[in-house]
Amino acid sequence: MGKRRRFPLMLKDSIDFKSHLKAVSEEIEAVLTDILPLPSGNQKAVMEASRYAALGGGKRLRPFLMIETARMLGSLNKGVYIAGAALECMHVYSLVHDDLPCMDNDDFRRGKPTVHKKYSEALAVLTGDNLLTISFELLADLKVHEDPNIRMTLISDLAKAGGASGMIGGQVIDISKSSEIRDEIFISQLQKLKTGALIEYAVTAGATMSNASESEKTALKNYARDIGLAFQIKDDILDVEGDADIIGKSVGKDDALGKVTFVSILGLENARTRASQLGKSAIAHLEPFGKKAEILSKTVDFILNRAY
Repeated sequence: MGKRRRFPLMLKDSIDFKSHLKAVSEEIEAVLTDILPLPSGNQKAVMEASRYAALGGGKRLRPFLMIETARMLGSLNKGVYIAGAALECMHVYSLVHDDLPCMDNDDFRRGKPTVHKKYSEALAVLTGDNLLTISFELLADLKVHEDPNIRMTLISDLAKAGGASGMIGGQVIDISKSSEIRDEIFISQLQKLKTGALIEYAVTAGATMSNASESEKTALKNYARDIGLAFQIKDDILDVEGDADIIGKSVGKDDALGKVTFVSILGLENARTRASQLGKSAIAHLEPFGKKAEILSKTVDFILNRAY
């Protein structure tokens, strides 16, 4: 890997969260830049499109959560960054496919044309496939963790989080049922799969690589579940009242497509209240970790108050 700025295992002083998020995002960007193959050979188009999709944008919230969980537990190392990059590849793959005309049909993502607009629909499908495959290739690398059982757990858990019992399952429900069933229980279950599964994986993977105790894992899983729902509620709010130039993608799409969202069910104010309740619950789950959980606690505030 190229030269990257190193962070201490523990942050001794109170820090500016947004600056820290940006710094860690730049770290992940550097890892992805090093890891993703440079375009070459007759297949170079998919390599170019994969780098286009994965580099140069995004909050990197999922790898950030993995990194900060490991940092809190005192086990942050290069392997965690690689695992975080693997998770980001999985996430970007889902965005590339989600933007396709057969899905949400979006023209912009992260402030630039979506992959199928920049290249073609066929190449967008293959780009998503490529990034998905890379995510597992990275997790299998000895550099991620010396213990092969830990690496197998990371791979197995990511497969579950991304598959029919996780993100893909949520997407299937979204495109087939979301116009038929309109209640909070349904939308909460849908989003726990579609959005929450990878967020939960991010936190629990950080705990797995840190050999966390079962009680620590339970607390962190509950924290992740709460912020996963809060994150989606905020996304639904931003789709109604956000600025497309700031968000970097189209707004008003959910209503135009007739999708059920937390806003369409609860209304704007009640949606904000529900997100706030989830945020308080998430922070409560961090109490066993004390001051070491400062960054994870501040992540809740970021999720609830973000403009993008």
